[in-house]
Amino acid sequence: MAKRGNPNWCSLDSLAVPPAGPSSFEQMAFTLGLSPEQYPTSVLLRRWVEKNKNHKYVPTDLLKFWELVVDV
Repeated sequence: MAKRGNPNWCSLDSLAVPPAGPSSFEQMAFTLGLSPEQYPTSVLLRRWVEKNKNHKYVPTDLLKFWELVVDV
């Protein structure tokens, strides 16, 4: 009879969380070549944030600066 299931279900390796990469926001800022000091003045970044603020991570300080509200 064949064994069923994952024989390693309780090993610590199966519980390991892969390292987190940069957020979509950080990727966009990098693509635009922006430093954190340049975020508030970037028109392209603001447009991206306006389109994606409801389903992507955006720093709360930046949302407050631009007076944008996230729909919950």
